[in-house]
Amino acid sequence: MNRFLVLVIVIILPIAISSYKEEEDTPVLSMGKNYSLEWQINDVSKSNAQVLISNNKDKSNAYYMDLEDYIIGVVAGEMPASFNEEALKAQAVAARTYALYKMKNIKNYVLATSVSDQVYLSIDDMKKKWGSDFDYYYNRVKRAVLETEGEILTYNDEVIIAYYFAISNGYTDDGATVFNDDKAYLKSVDSLWDKNYNAYSSSAIMAKSTFCSCLNISCNTINISNIVRSDNNYVREITINGKKFTGLDIFNKLSLKSTDFEIIDLGDKIKVNTYGFGHSVGMSQYGAQGMASSGYNYQDILKHYYINTELNKI
Repeated sequence: MNRFLVLVIVIILPIAISSYKEEEDTPVLSMGKNYSLEWQINDVSKSNAQVLISNNKDKSNAYYMDLEDYIIGVVAGEMPASFNEEALKAQAVAARTYALYKMKNIKNYVLATSVSDQVYLSIDDMKKKWGSDFDYYYNRVKRAVLETEGEILTYNDEVIIAYYFAISNGYTDDGATVFNDDKAYLKSVDSLWDKNYNAYSSSAIMAKSTFCSCLNISCNTINISNIVRSDNNYVREITINGKKFTGLDIFNKLSLKSTDFEIIDLGDKIKVNTYGFGHSVGMSQYGAQGMASSGYNYQDILKHYYINTELNKI
């Protein structure tokens, strides 16, 4: 068996979908206890794969955790435990694959918990989140993880970078456009199930002065023109007050939920409607829930969102 040693430090600030009670709760950013995680992998197998967790930066009072126990914490942090178990299984495989990709491809990779990284919840965090329902939801998540134990996604016999996000506008987006990562398995696919959930669309209102300041434009009037959208309706280019932006520019500068957006001038305020939530590449978590609720299993879900990939054991 190939042997390797990889060190990964993870700063844990839980984000992403936060509510377990209602499937249609809008995903919100949340903050939690700080952790650092150190991955020490001696063999790519469950018995030798462990994480060392510490609640402080100097790693005192640290303890080791099995890889699959870590994935339980990630699934608990990244997806509502009320979701269909086939969706939870798909999330487990995606999370395991994402972690293995980082460990294999980036030496001493430092993972900061953000929209592109993974959330981890400790048992204590789960108890706080689920309260009296802890046993029920913990066992659902644990079962989903252990029933997919060791399973990862590969493309041409290589572990893939399994991006995932909350909910799309009805289509996922290309990795090449969003991350400048032109992977054959990260192409836009339909995710029409997402439109059945309340989290699919949202609106935000901000002061016009804030809008102009964020975009560094004049604020006498707002003139929007030359909106270029992709076939999947994400904004690629937009001109505001004579200044050209990409959809990703506006997404980042205004902290929007999606690059599928509409900007409406309300006088002294600006309203922005968005469709979807997240970077839109890879697996839509609400799409996975929609597929599972329609009778698809986790293998079907993963094959749909990660094109031409194969499910293998590590």
